[in-house]
Amino acid sequence: MKSLGMNRSLYVRALLLMAFLFAGMGLCACTASGDAEEISPVAPNSAAGGKDGKSSAGGKSSGKEVPGSSSSSQGEWDAVDSAIAGIVFYEVVPMTIKKGGASYSVAAFKVSQTEVTQELYEKVMGKLPEQSNEGYDYPVENVNWFQAALFCNEVSKRAGFDTAYIYTSVGSEDVLKGIKIDYSVASMRLPTEMEWEIAAHGGTTSTYYWGTAEASKYAYYGQSKGPARVAQFVPNDYHLYDMAGNVAEWVNDWYSSYASSSMSNPVGPESGSYRVIRGGGWSSVVKDIAPDARDKKEPRYKSAAVGFRIVYSEGF
Repeated sequence: MKSLGMNRSLYVRALLLMAFLFAGMGLCACTASGDAEEISPVAPNSAAGGKDGKSSAGGKSSGKEVPGSSSSSQGEWDAVDSAIAGIVFYEVVPMTIKKGGASYSVAAFKVSQTEVTQELYEKVMGKLPEQSNEGYDYPVENVNWFQAALFCNEVSKRAGFDTAYIYTSVGSEDVLKGIKIDYSVASMRLPTEMEWEIAAHGGTTSTYYWGTAEASKYAYYGQSKGPARVAQFVPNDYHLYDMAGNVAEWVNDWYSSYASSSMSNPVGPESGSYRVIRGGGWSSVVKDIAPDARDKKEPRYKSAAVGFRIVYSEGF
C-alpha cells in the first residue's frame, strides 16, 4: 500500500507539472515590457509542508511543484486553507530597473492585487489590531514590519510552501529576534524594494503610473479620515490597486542609499535601523505617492497609514 501511495503521488505530480508546462505556453505572450498574467490563485502543493515552529529551516523543500497559472483549480487552493482562498496574484515577468548609473535585474514574481485586507489578516492570524476605519475590505493597518513578516510566514505555511523569515524567538510587539530573510525558498513574503517599484510602475516610465491623468481617480491621498476600502480606484496597467496612497506599504529592505553597481535581485543591506516604506498613504501629498518615492520607519513602527501587500517568489 505504501508503494501504491508513492506511485499515485508521483503520477499526480507529473500531471500537475504537465499542466503547468502547457499553461506556460500561454505565458509566452509576456515580454520584457512587463505584461502581467493573472494568477488567480497560485496553486499550492499539498505535499510540500511549511514549517510549523517559530522559525524556518533554510533551503528549498524537496518535491515542491512549481505553482500553476490561471488554469489552476480554485478547489486545489481551497483544499489547503479556505482562509487564503481569495488572494489574487498577478505575475510580473523578469525586468530591469535603472537607478542612476546602475541597473538592477529582478526575477519574475507574483504580487497580490490588493493590499492585505482586515478580513484576510484576521482569518490568517486569528486576531486584528485596532483599526482606525474598520471593515472587511479595508486594508489592515497599525501593523509593524515584524507582524507583516509573521503574516507572510503563516500564509506560506497554509499554502504548503516554505517560510522566508527565519528567527530565533518572538519578543514583545511581535519583534522577531535574530531575524533573517531566506530569498532562496519558494515562499510568500514582503516584496523587495525593487520588486515593489516595478510592480507600482505597472510597465510605465512616467513619474506616476497614470501619466498626466487626474491623480484622484487612481489614488486615495491628501485625506484626513483614514484609509478607504481597497480596489476603489483605477488600478495600474498590471491590474494592481492602491499602489499609490490608501496605506503605505512595508517592503523587505533595510533603508540605505541605492547600490552604486549593477546587480541581480538586490535586497538591500544585511542590517540597518529602518525598514523601507513605499507608496505613500491616505494622508500623503501627491509627490510622496509616486512609485519611486521612499520613506523609512523603525520596524516596530505602527500607524493607521501603513499596511502591506505580499508577493510569491520561487526563490533566487
